[in-house]
Amino acid sequence: MLEIRNIDAYYGKVQVLSNVSLEVGKDEIISLIGANGAGKSTLMKTVMGLLRPKKGSVIFQGEDITKIKNTKIVSRGIVYVPEGREVFPEMSVRDNLEMGAYCRKFSSREMKTHLEDMYEIFPKLGERQKQLAGSLSGGEQQMLAICRGLMSDPKLIMFDEPSLGLAPVIVEDMFRVIVKINQIKKIPVLLVEQNAYMALSISHRCYVMANGMIRLSGRSEEMLEESDVKKTYLGG
Repeated sequence: MLEIRNIDAYYGKVQVLSNVSLEVGKDEIISLIGANGAGKSTLMKTVMGLLRPKKGSVIFQGEDITKIKNTKIVSRGIVYVPEGREVFPEMSVRDNLEMGAYCRKFSSREMKTHLEDMYEIFPKLGERQKQLAGSLSGGEQQMLAICRGLMSDPKLIMFDEPSLGLAPVIVEDMFRVIVKINQIKKIPVLLVEQNAYMALSISHRCYVMANGMIRLSGRSEEMLEESDVKKTYLGG
């Protein structure tokens, strides 16, 4: 589905990614864990065309998308839910959701169906559909960011730190929804997450990144028992 091949990327003269390779297969949840500054968010921005790599390639469904425009990448079916949610605060919940479908030419009936689907995933959004997004709680804004991404019928969705700043009970809800998106809607997921235990608990495979490089990779259930992962990321 998604192949990242030998990527080098820089901010100015500073190299932030070095020979990074990663794959997301059909129907998989792939977790990417690592310390702050490891390069995880940079990798996602490179996939989305927000940062151009100096070397390597990004292949999506067999097509090299390394050099195409960001808007074209979205229309190919890749959705990025960024860290910090980044909703449109002065727009209503409903308007935010409709913005998520800007690259699709939905009829009024199709738009209504998609909105109803989102309200089924997170009923609170239906209750607050006329409310300004900026007045929502942090958890509700994260719900909105996820559903805004789903409005475009993505073929792959990337989440960047979805649990950041949220209460534990909300975090559990978020991860249940991510699993539901993968299992019921059959959408592959690339998950960058600070909560390594939760990420490993729901993902099929995991990559560990440090200093802009992939240091470890393997089945998530095996990584939960890997000594370096337990010591560094799981507090064990």
